[in-house]
Amino acid sequence: MKWAASLFAIAVAVAATGCAPIPAANTAQIEKPSAPVDIIRFEIPADALGARDGQLTAILVKAGALAAAQKQPTTILVTALAQDFPYLNQAIWKGVPAKHAVKLSLENLTAGARQPYSVVIKPTQGG
Repeated sequence: MKWAASLFAIAVAVAATGCAPIPAANTAQIEKPSAPVDIIRFEIPADALGARDGQLTAILVKAGALAAAQKQPTTILVTALAQDFPYLNQAIWKGVPAKHAVKLSLENLTAGARQPYSVVIKPTQGG
């Protein structure tokens, strides 16, 4: 169960990321505004997804809570096979308090051949 260690690392990253602001770099140049940076991105191990592993469910719940804790409107992008969306979406929404659901957008993208299953949490563009 190599993926269990990976899930643990993701859980640590989610917990460590929290809502702490990232200090701005002090640069002499004025930089152009760039595209929004992902808040968190992680791949879902296929064997954990297939088994509906409890550790994976816990990570997905925490990802939903992390997205809900953002001050700006946030998008959660889930990439997987269509038959897995109900499980993934339900687990993510479990972590979202009802009062925060308004500023969240959950989008599903069907995975293509050799495309990893993943979850990306990012600021909503234009929001």
